[in-house]
Amino acid sequence: MNDRVNDTELSKVLSHALRHEPWLYELELDDEGWAPLCAVLEVLREQREEWRELSRIDVERMIERASKRRHEIDGERIRALYGHSVPGKLSRERATPPAILFHSTSPDAADAIMHDGLKPMSRQYVHLSVDKATAFEVGRRKSRVPVLFEIEARAAHDSGVTFYTGNEKVWLADFVPARFLRVGT
Repeated sequence: MNDRVNDTELSKVLSHALRHEPWLYELELDDEGWAPLCAVLEVLREQREEWRELSRIDVERMIERASKRRHEIDGERIRALYGHSVPGKLSRERATPPAILFHSTSPDAADAIMHDGLKPMSRQYVHLSVDKATAFEVGRRKSRVPVLFEIEARAAHDSGVTFYTGNEKVWLADFVPARFLRVGT
């Protein structure tokens, strides 16, 4: 275990490599977003002097300590669980969502969302939170006072909207029509 590894910095670089620009790291993702762990470790070791001795144990520790589950390791492969902006759609497991999910954003985007629905924009999927607190935390990245939306996820699902599991706090959808949204409190 390398005590010189900052978990936050490692998570940021790993997320960039597995979610946004794997080609900059010469990584190949399969259709579910998996990359060989050995290849990922190799490129991470080249990123920073303090990561020269980076090991699987360091990455596992970072994943376990994270406040949000962003990555997963399965055998000899690793992937980011959500937030992808890479070209081509990663396949996800379809699932029945809870009755209500949440999304928050800047006041500037709220009117367009109420009119056009929730779209993935630069990401592959719309990200939805299982609780208000998580949604507000995400929304605060865009605005000091974000607008909260409650999504009638089960009703949307029953009408044909496809939902996917992300992790224990995040659900994904291709698109959520405006008729299933209401401004929350």
